[in-house]
Amino acid sequence: MKIVIIGSGLAGLSAGYRLCKSNEVTVFEKDPDIGGMAASYCLEQSGKKYFIERYYHHIFRTDSELLALIRELGLEKQMLWLEAKDAYFVDGKNYPMNTPLEILHFSPLSILDLAKLGLLVFRIRLIKDTVPYDQIKAKDWILDTAGKSVYENFFAPLMKSKFGDNAENVSAAWLIGRVKIRSDRGKEGEKLGYMRGGFNSLLEALEGEITANGGEIRTNKEVTELVIKNNAVQGVVVDGEFIACDAVISTAEPAVLDAITGGKLELLHDSLKNIHYQGTACALIGLDRPLMEDGNYWMNIKADVPFGAVIEHTNYMPFEDYGEHLVYVTAYFQDEKSALWTQKEENVLDSYLQGLEKMFPGFSRTKVRWTKLYRRIDTAPVYEQGYLKNVLPFTAGPSGLYLAGMFSSTNYPERSLNGSVKAGFESAELLMKEKGN
Repeated sequence: MKIVIIGSGLAGLSAGYRLCKSNEVTVFEKDPDIGGMAASYCLEQSGKKYFIERYYHHIFRTDSELLALIRELGLEKQMLWLEAKDAYFVDGKNYPMNTPLEILHFSPLSILDLAKLGLLVFRIRLIKDTVPYDQIKAKDWILDTAGKSVYENFFAPLMKSKFGDNAENVSAAWLIGRVKIRSDRGKEGEKLGYMRGGFNSLLEALEGEITANGGEIRTNKEVTELVIKNNAVQGVVVDGEFIACDAVISTAEPAVLDAITGGKLELLHDSLKNIHYQGTACALIGLDRPLMEDGNYWMNIKADVPFGAVIEHTNYMPFEDYGEHLVYVTAYFQDEKSALWTQKEENVLDSYLQGLEKMFPGFSRTKVRWTKLYRRIDTAPVYEQGYLKNVLPFTAGPSGLYLAGMFSSTNYPERSLNGSVKAGFESAELLMKEKGN
């Protein structure tokens, strides 16, 4: 059976991996590199070449499908589980947020507020089913559960940096999912997983398996039309060429899927229009010295700067793996009118460096070796109140069309690498079942 997969992110590659041994698989990727949001830069320092993701990623202990895939591909020896120290920068002061004692010193909240915050987190850990919370706004639920001060002084800045003007519309289900996925904490803080050598190793292994089994991955190839006739997939159009196939798995964003199908997915039309995506402007900076000398890995921010988080990769992974200090500076934006999208790359980077100078008095641009900026307008869905009714199914209606991606049920109420792998697997398994393969 001839199968076309649109997109080479983890969902597309995972689907291709599952299907390639008994089918003719072709993956089309519009970008020059495979990986989608998990794609990497290839950098060199003092003769040492290494890969580092364009956008920071890590693994959680609950990522069962992803961890099983890593084992299956023989990459388990590259897995590390390390402590990742967190902090919250509020009004010019840095607050470590790793141990109960450190959290007790978070002065923007009173002792009573901290108790309410602790009870809220405890309550979240007891929640088994997030479906009832999909229809509730996170803001309203926090206000009802923990009060105004906890919302305004703790959650509101975090949600604003994550979702911008849509922050007050995000569902409580997302908040619960977010807290649950970040709950692997010991006495010293949170433990996260990462692959030594980066996630590029996983992408290359998946690519290798697909091509070794006769499949093909074609980059710089954008699918401009998905041809559907008599309610069945006929093929795709790439570079003006029609390519016939028996089935298509699309990992394209909802707006793109709607466009390439010419609006023919009538049963999904409302959902495709109602899923709102946001963009990301993520800078990666190489430095001569650490930025956060206290060893923090992840810093959330409430300050007058154009970004919402700073992530120092080499305060988590060993410096020796790279030979230089690596820092992500990232912000989300909500539409194509945002300055983070419309400004020239050098202007965005300059604004980020100005923000770092404001936050870190010891930081100097003379210590910056290089900067890179990764921007996408369609990074991820905004999980608004009532989002669940818009989650796209794995089957799209027309025979032979399957869907997998961050819009899938496996990535709600909180997206993850594991959710994308699982989406790819489920779409592939459904295709094989329905096609009798």
